[in-house]
Amino acid sequence: MINIYALLRSNLGTKLNNIVLLFFRIAISCELIYAHGLKKIGIGTALAEVVPNPLGLPEALNQAFATTANLVMPIFIILGLMTRIATLPILAVTLTGYFVLHFNDPALVKDVPLIYSLCFLLICFIGAGRYSLDHYISKEK
Repeated sequence: MINIYALLRSNLGTKLNNIVLLFFRIAISCELIYAHGLKKIGIGTALAEVVPNPLGLPEALNQAFATTANLVMPIFIILGLMTRIATLPILAVTLTGYFVLHFNDPALVKDVPLIYSLCFLLICFIGAGRYSLDHYISKEK
């Protein structure tokens, strides 16, 4: 007989959960790089994408910040290196997209930055898990 209580229990430290977290980190980061990051440097498009600047930052800073958040930080997350810190620039870009750029848009338009924000918030709060450089660096010997 199946123990129903075992199905309800949450075991964040299990091997399976750490494997799933590794896959999730890699999948969402690769998707961010592919769907948004490569366009920022002109790969897959005729010209590099010009990033909207709703906060009025200097253009070069705005472009560099968005490019770093969409290309460099996901690589850190894939490796599990400074994972929680690496999510912060991504969250700054995605939450700005949701609350500033797309707030009055239809749900089908603003759902993309919301979903990215929720995914990277999860990674920010849970961390990289066992299969990460963070784990091996912080592991006591």
